[in-house]
Amino acid sequence: MISSSTLVRRAASKGAHKISLNRPANCTLQAHTHIRSLSSYSFEGFGGGHNSRETWPVTKTNTVLNVVPQGKVMVVERLGKLHDIKTSGFFLGVPLIDQVAYVVDLRERALDITPQAAITKDNVSVSVSGNVYIQFTDPERAAYGAHDPLYAVMQHAQSAMRSAIGEMELDEILHERARLNTLIKGSVQDAAVAWGIDVKRYEITEIIPDEVIRVAMDKQAAAERNRREKVLNAEGEKQQASLTSEGVKIQLTNESEGNLIKIRNEAEAAKTKLELEAEGEAKAMQVKAMAQAQAIQLIADQIMKPGGAEAAKLALAKDYVQMFGEMGSKSNTMMFNDRPADVNALLSQAALAISSVSGGDKAAASPPVIDASSTSSQ
Repeated sequence: MISSSTLVRRAASKGAHKISLNRPANCTLQAHTHIRSLSSYSFEGFGGGHNSRETWPVTKTNTVLNVVPQGKVMVVERLGKLHDIKTSGFFLGVPLIDQVAYVVDLRERALDITPQAAITKDNVSVSVSGNVYIQFTDPERAAYGAHDPLYAVMQHAQSAMRSAIGEMELDEILHERARLNTLIKGSVQDAAVAWGIDVKRYEITEIIPDEVIRVAMDKQAAAERNRREKVLNAEGEKQQASLTSEGVKIQLTNESEGNLIKIRNEAEAAKTKLELEAEGEAKAMQVKAMAQAQAIQLIADQIMKPGGAEAAKLALAKDYVQMFGEMGSKSNTMMFNDRPADVNALLSQAALAISSVSGGDKAAASPPVIDASSTSSQ
């Protein structure tokens, strides 16, 4: 039996020059590229392509000397029965008896899960797409465990995704993708063991609610942003008021402490002033008393001298007359001696005063008798 790849090689070798003669250069290049991509056996869906629908099964023509690329294995059947599983390297196959039934790529790959319509627990219609990352680990189970293991994985992933979405609300789906991915991956993994597939992970790529829900979500998001803005403004005003009141409190505290310090300083200054003034007055009084004592002592010494008593009498009489003069100038009431013209009476009174001073304690014990009498006035 001749495979399609062999027919393509023959057509390329026989008719390539005809294509180049009858078509332009760009068409010739496209034809060569197309033929080369079909003739090579870089199997589509196993590392060489990115189609959402992987092809299965991938086979290869037995060329007697067969080469297994790195990262792939070949399931060899002999007369329709599993004979051997060949890893990377080369092996000899018996023509017409041995057949390379399956070429399994052991590298990890991603299968694109097309958007699936689903209904959440709170009755919201959504369209969800994703990627499932798988790797073949058992070539025998991959070849004989399912008719098309890749299609089976994709269908089971779609079913598990719809089932998991139906058990969650929309907000949970939007905020808990990791949990949803874990649920879907666990469900697919349990079923893929029989197909020789290890499910590495499942990733949701897009969640699209229906138009009405999207509009409502946009409004909700706008309202949430407005609420956050108001909350932030309120928090800022609150913090501003708090800081302002704290500043006023600190200012009043500082002012009161400053006033207290000022009052204390003023009191201390007043106290110091009074103490200094009292000390000054005391010293002044002492100096004045000493001066008076010295003056009295000097007067006493002068009186004790010859003629001192007569001089004192005259001075005292002079002061006496001066006193009456001042009294007459400042008041309407006048005091006269019963003998105003008697100079001797004035001198006797002065002598009596001087004798009382010079007599000491004896004169102080017996008060002087004054002959003059007061008369009343006008």
